[in-house]
Amino acid sequence: MNFKIGDLVSRNSYNNDIIFEIMDINNNIVLLRGVDLRLYADADISDLVKENDNNSDDESIIKRNISEINMDRDNYFYIPGRVLHIDGDRVYLNRCMKFYKSMGIKANGITLDEKSVSEKIISLIKDYKPDIVVITGHDAFYSKIGNEDDLNNYENSANFVAAIKEARKYERGQDKLIIIAGACQSNYEKLIQAGANFASSPKRINIHALDPAIIATSIALSDRGQSIDLINMIKKTKYGSDGIGGIITNGTMYVGYPR
Repeated sequence: MNFKIGDLVSRNSYNNDIIFEIMDINNNIVLLRGVDLRLYADADISDLVKENDNNSDDESIIKRNISEINMDRDNYFYIPGRVLHIDGDRVYLNRCMKFYKSMGIKANGITLDEKSVSEKIISLIKDYKPDIVVITGHDAFYSKIGNEDDLNNYENSANFVAAIKEARKYERGQDKLIIIAGACQSNYEKLIQAGANFASSPKRINIHALDPAIIATSIALSDRGQSIDLINMIKKTKYGSDGIGGIITNGTMYVGYPR
């Protein structure tokens, strides 16, 4: 079977459980990007089969989240919190930016290699003055190397931790600057300890491409000064508390009257 960059495929050796897009082909080794999950993988070309439908559920996620917004638009006006979304993957960033726009959230998106975020995050926060910062991209836990407590056994968890710590040097208050950090299989405990309000991944599983944006949007649309509904907010994500966890945090939206 002939494959080309951009084709949608799955892997026979994994029971065709995840749909990927082909990013590159080199000597019959194929680099893959998850369609919905924040996941890079590689595979021998002989292991792949083509898929006709990308099965992306972005539109259904957008519709579901819009339907859950409960605002009295006849009498009140609303100013949601502002989001700065820093992502190591431009494709996933673009999808998150579409989600923010659909939800009426003012968001600035930056594509930045995970290793570079800690060097630039303070200047980005000063430039964009966000209420909420998302730090995401790609990660992986290499269980064959060692235990899950060691940051050396992760692709980017140490980089996420460094970025969080830098952001907290600028603003220590976790209700003044809300940080959402991590990607697939990230070290949840270390990210929370570093100062993140929300992080992935408690069970070291993969997360959906839109999960960080779903959390950010939920906080941006929650009333300022009032505590969020932590459990129900986490349930909005693909795998719930297995994929993302966090602390009780205040919302960031101003509500005004009259409209």
